[in-house]
Amino acid sequence: MKSIEIISIPVSDQQAAKEFYQKIGFNLIVEAPIGDGNNWVQLGLPDQKTSITLVNWFSQMPAGSMHGLVLKSDDIKKEVAELKAKGVNVKDIDPTPWGKFATFHDPDGNSMTLHQE
Repeated sequence: MKSIEIISIPVSDQQAAKEFYQKIGFNLIVEAPIGDGNNWVQLGLPDQKTSITLVNWFSQMPAGSMHGLVLKSDDIKKEVAELKAKGVNVKDIDPTPWGKFATFHDPDGNSMTLHQE
């Protein structure tokens, strides 16, 4: 194994989720039908190898069940302010001995946490 390539994010509405992730800074990599009425929607942060795919076909992964995705930040205060300005509800920054953290959710309730060392 070399790296994490794609992380599946379970969503109920791929288009609404795609708009949210693009609003917070993800770029669309590919959107294409994959059969059985399903679509592959893959997004990534600029200049990063790991990406996400918005899935709605895994019954064992209901929309909103993904928690614990941590996004590295070099300036958490700035990024929290930018997310809030875009209408994202971000929890207050939690300073800990191992870094600063701020959690937010996508439209389905999947949680992500910004982390600054």
